[in-house]
Amino acid sequence: MQPSLDMALHAAHLIERIGRLVQAEEQSGGLPPVQWDVLRYLARANRFSRSPAVVAAYLGSTRGTVSQTLIALEAKGYVERRPSERDRRSVDLALTERGRAVLAADPLLTLADDIAATAGKGATELARALERVLTAVVERNGRKAFGLCRSCRHFGEGSGASPELRHRCGLLGLDLSDADAGQICAESARPDAA
Repeated sequence: MQPSLDMALHAAHLIERIGRLVQAEEQSGGLPPVQWDVLRYLARANRFSRSPAVVAAYLGSTRGTVSQTLIALEAKGYVERRPSERDRRSVDLALTERGRAVLAADPLLTLADDIAATAGKGATELARALERVLTAVVERNGRKAFGLCRSCRHFGEGSGASPELRHRCGLLGLDLSDADAGQICAESARPDAA
């Protein structure tokens, strides 16, 4: 192997090992990793991207697995289902106060602290490199991108009807808040996508 490929494989092994150690930490906290994953996703997803089917697509999981996970999270009082604002035949998911409270003790926050402490200013470059790796994996596997709303090619200025809704999704034809703009969207399309 070439030296750069050796280091790339070493980095892949490190990422895998870190992930497994975080999962072990998650399980010691009383929630299985998949439940943490769902809670994290719901905390970061915009209001258009919180259906059970979208959660399954984001996690690369089956709808059955996500359905069982949601049943468990609802029983614990962390998640609630609501009729969809866009399609009354569907449901949207929302974190409860209790769900948000459990995320305050998320083991991933400790990992973020470790990255900040060891990488310092290099954390930005690390995050950007990992974003590029994620993009390659997503494209290779034919998955959805799930980018931030504000980085989407459909993102633009709001209609001006409300000062709180300063942005607009051209795809959905809806005005967006600053909070929406900073969250993950299932419909996100890269600016250079056709």
